[in-house]
Amino acid sequence: MTQHKRRVAFAATVAGISLLAAGCASGTAEDTSGSTTTESATETVEGRIAVAYEGGVAVLDPETLEVVDEFASEEFVRLNTFGDGKTVAVTTSAGFQMLDTSEPALTDLVFEATTAGHVVSHEGNTVLFDDGTGTSTIVATDAFADGYDALPETTTYTADEPHHGVSIVLEDGELVTTLSDRSGAVALHAHEDHWDEEAMSADCPGIHGEGTAADEAVIFGCENGALLYADGEFVKFTAPDEYGRMGNAFVSETSPIVVGDYKNDPDAEGYLLNAVTLIDTAAQTYEVVDLPDEVQYTFRDIARGPGDLAYILASDGQIHVLAPETGELTDAYPVVEAWEGPVEWQDAHPAIKVAGDIAYVTEPATNSVHAVDLTTGEIISSVELDHTPNEIAIS
Repeated sequence: MTQHKRRVAFAATVAGISLLAAGCASGTAEDTSGSTTTESATETVEGRIAVAYEGGVAVLDPETLEVVDEFASEEFVRLNTFGDGKTVAVTTSAGFQMLDTSEPALTDLVFEATTAGHVVSHEGNTVLFDDGTGTSTIVATDAFADGYDALPETTTYTADEPHHGVSIVLEDGELVTTLSDRSGAVALHAHEDHWDEEAMSADCPGIHGEGTAADEAVIFGCENGALLYADGEFVKFTAPDEYGRMGNAFVSETSPIVVGDYKNDPDAEGYLLNAVTLIDTAAQTYEVVDLPDEVQYTFRDIARGPGDLAYILASDGQIHVLAPETGELTDAYPVVEAWEGPVEWQDAHPAIKVAGDIAYVTEPATNSVHAVDLTTGEIISSVELDHTPNEIAIS
């Protein structure tokens, strides 16, 4: 397989800062749920798996993939890890509804939102973003440690205008959030009755997505590159193409390198992508890597895993292993049948999520979910569901 890199060696510029405003297989067993499990020495996954389907959500055991319980919901919902090892925020028309995967129970607790959007968990805080109002609701990640009796206390910040945005709270309490016109981001500190601006950049048109790499380096995607916030400053990375959109960042908090998706044709039909961005937040470098023709993916198909490697679930049905330091593909594991890209982004198509050494992969064409040991490429568990899986989350 060949790859081509388009490197922007330190094509970064510091944006202006304003203070004017703010193991081995040894047998196979089957259970009555239709799941198949192969014994493995791989580490046990904590938390359970939530899978959304048309009209509901199923909770699966992470080892056997047996359906523990399922709950009726709306026709289309999204799933977001809350960060406490047991809660999943289910986005519905009413807002963010809390799913307790340990009980399990789809609770009556809903953080109301007119248009529930991104959920970001980091350093003890989880932020729920309402696109319809531009409001960031900050919740302690362990707020449901003692149960789901009532909604916990929250802190909120509301942007000047509603927009499709995202926010994160850093370890020191700093809130980094998108600007209302989606031109960039701002870093804020809360005081008793107001928010003080620490830094701001309006050099990130169409800002979308967020990820936090090592040393709390926060990255956002732009329509012409990416925007980094680190050590109190914003740094802009410029894409090699006039239109070079990164919309999602795939990160490891133990690696300085961010893997992002990449699109350079605003008029391209479909949702399959064929290149990735590699951003070294420590060295402040940015490059685009063109992938082999058979390695095409969507926003649901990249995850970080063992060794801080990136794992790309491609439309050829394989998980391709990418080394972020070099941009090289080092291995490939067949998992599902080849698939075509979705007509609409909401349409069910294969997705991947990783916990520890295990990747959980959906295969809508067969109503299946597979668990793959990423250290060996072995499929260690599979289950055929009664419904077609769409989104997947690990609590």
